[in-house]
This record gives sequence, structure tokens and C-alpha cells, in this order.
Amino acid sequence: MSRVGEKIKHMRETSNMSQKQLAKKAGVSESFINEVETGRKVINESLMDRISKILGKDINDISMVTDQELKEEKVKDEKSFLDRTNFKNGSKEKQKEEVKDIWNDAFGSVLKNVPGFRYDLKEVIFKRQMPLISNKVEGHAQDKVLFLQIQNDDMAGFRIVQNDIAFAHITHEIENNSICLLEYNSERVIRQIKKLDSSKVLLISNKGTVRTETAYTKDINVIAKLDWIEIKL
Repeated sequence: MSRVGEKIKHMRETSNMSQKQLAKKAGVSESFINEVETGRKVINESLMDRISKILGKDINDISMVTDQELKEEKVKDEKSFLDRTNFKNGSKEKQKEEVKDIWNDAFGSVLKNVPGFRYDLKEVIFKRQMPLISNKVEGHAQDKVLFLQIQNDDMAGFRIVQNDIAFAHITHEIENNSICLLEYNSERVIRQIKKLDSSKVLLISNKGTVRTETAYTKDINVIAKLDWIEIKL
């Protein structure tokens, strides 16, 4: 059905007029009106003007668009808008993902996600990216580095306090004057280590007051050496 045919039918039915009545008044056959309304025939401008006068409304008037036509146009417009929006959004999301992948590929070989732990080293509580230089992080093998969240003020005298973040590397060597995460008496603590001889060390803490404890090297297990501290402000 053509738009003109739809309008004529809509106006005719609104006026409670049959195809036969309209045809008689317009001077054409009933079958002709039927073919116009169904879109099988096109009427000329002269006949269009005549039918407009009979029905009391200009067929070419834009206000003559039927409710159904308005609904259909609205649906088409909404679908077109959604299609365009989805396409654009999809493109943006795709572009974002592509850019992200490119950057990840570019930096994947020069950055390392270093995990952060509490003293028990059981659960990763955060990660930070660190630069890889010659396949190492801060001069250490990339699979041997970690961050530690300081859990108390045992080393406050060394300006290492609770919630500070320490960068460390895994080692089991006892190094003189090093500050390490170690296991002693079934407890994990951070202490400064001073060698006394081949079998004994001094474990130093400073919580405002220096505290020392002599221990046998066989009784301590060094887990990681602290390299630097990120001080909480």
C-alpha cells in the first residue's frame, strides 16, 4: 500500500464513506479507488485535489500522516538510532580493547606485576608494576621479588612503621647488617641481623627502644631481605 493510498483510505474511513461513495463523487470507478488505496495505481494531481476536497483534507498535508505511520516511522528511527549507537559504542569498545592489547603487548616485556603480601606470604593483597631491566627487577630475578606490607611498629626506630610498603627479594642467606623478614620461634618478624660469629647472630628491633636478642643461625630462617621502604606519609 502506498502512502497516498493509505491516507485516502484513512480519510475515507474517518468520514464513514465507502469506496463506492467516494468513487461516485470523484467520477471514477469503485475498482479504481480500491486499486489506488492498495497501491496498485497512482493518481494524478488533479484527481488528488478532487478527492482532497471531497474528503475535506489535503492529502499532501503532512498532518495527514496516520497514527500507524507515525508508529512505524518511530520504530524505524529508534531502530536506526540504536543500530548506529550500538555500532559506534561497539567500535569504541573494540578500539579500547585493541589499544589496551597493544599497550599490554608493548609493556608486557618491560614491566613486571610484582605481588604484595603480608608476612605470611599466603595471599596476594595487591600488585604493582615494576620495570624489567635485563630481565630483572631492581637487579633481582623477577620471580624472586615481592612487596611486604609492614604489620607493626617493631622497627619504628628504623623508620619502618605499620602499613609502610617494603620492596624485598627472596633469599635465605644471612647477610650482616641486613634487615630481613625471618622466621624465629615460630613467628615471622622483621629484624636487623648482625653476625656475631659463624653460629650466632644478633636480632635487633627498635620500637622506640632498641631491643636485641641473640640467636643461633640454625634457629632462624631468613625469608626475604628488604631493599627499600616506601614510607607512609
